[in-house]
Amino acid sequence: MNASAGGYRIIENARLDARNSFGVPARAPLLVEVTRSEALPDLFASAMPRGAKPLVLGGGSNLLFAGDPAGVVLALVSGGIQTLRTDGDASIVRADAGVIWHDFVLWTLGRGLCGLENLALIPGTVGAAPIQNIGAYGVEVREHVHVVEAFDRERGDFVRLDADACAFAYRDSLFKHAPDRYIVNAVGFRLPHACAPRLGYAGLAEELQAMGVEGTPRASQVAEAVIRIRRRKLPDPAVLGNAGSFFKNPIVPLAQAEALLTEHPGLPVFRGSDADSRKLSAAWLIDQCGWKGHREGDAGVSATHALVLVNHGHASGLQLLDLARRIAASVQERFGVAIEPEPRIVGATW
Repeated sequence: MNASAGGYRIIENARLDARNSFGVPARAPLLVEVTRSEALPDLFASAMPRGAKPLVLGGGSNLLFAGDPAGVVLALVSGGIQTLRTDGDASIVRADAGVIWHDFVLWTLGRGLCGLENLALIPGTVGAAPIQNIGAYGVEVREHVHVVEAFDRERGDFVRLDADACAFAYRDSLFKHAPDRYIVNAVGFRLPHACAPRLGYAGLAEELQAMGVEGTPRASQVAEAVIRIRRRKLPDPAVLGNAGSFFKNPIVPLAQAEALLTEHPGLPVFRGSDADSRKLSAAWLIDQCGWKGHREGDAGVSATHALVLVNHGHASGLQLLDLARRIAASVQERFGVAIEPEPRIVGATW
């Protein structure tokens, strides 16, 4: 049964197979699609079951359904983008939570704005970007977040949180630690009209050279290079179910990184959150344990990128979770390094 009200639609016993990029089967007792975020106060005051703590679902590209969600699933599907104002050499742009992230990146590039080009082709929605503090090719979204607009369920009203209040960290934020409190409904970005390209990530400068780009590349050219690399390395979720990088790159103390590098000279090591820590390549660690291209039934690891777990057709979320746990255990046993999943796991614990 479907029921509609002002600004939202309620669907009972809703299938979620097509709403998660792994494509694993799952069902929600209630799915609420919110078309106007202004309806959230009324929704929680009058239509939501008492005490409900809904799972907020964006593009479904950063979660794994290892079981059915126990309660309500909430999906914000509004998709507006607007330039609010121009401050000197930058513009403040606001995008609704339901906007597809890559579409938003292309929208900004088409208007001569830069800053998000290294984050092109990341799956998901704008609303999920600050929650995960998405990052790629040497850039994190927090660098350009001006304000996050969210519905605060404790207050029953909307709040505006600047970047400092969002407590951003590596693939982390305030919103990940308070998933039952905040519902991100829009994000404002401060994007410059001109900026120096960030080309320090391995392979990016080489890709631009292969494209015939000479001199300082335009932001749109950097985005095109990123898109080409991602399409070669990462499977398309529309063709092969996946959630992108499944594991975070582990951050370890400097002394541990130096000891590992002495024993394994090929290990890629990067500066961590401070001078006393280092970030290790989870992909390299997993690859060294022999998992790249591994397949068990329809659950497997991409043959082109060891960080990407894939669903070859009919894998369950539990099968993928079991595989991920064994991958992590093998890395821990061989290197003494703990790796953790990036996606949120629903219906089970890590």
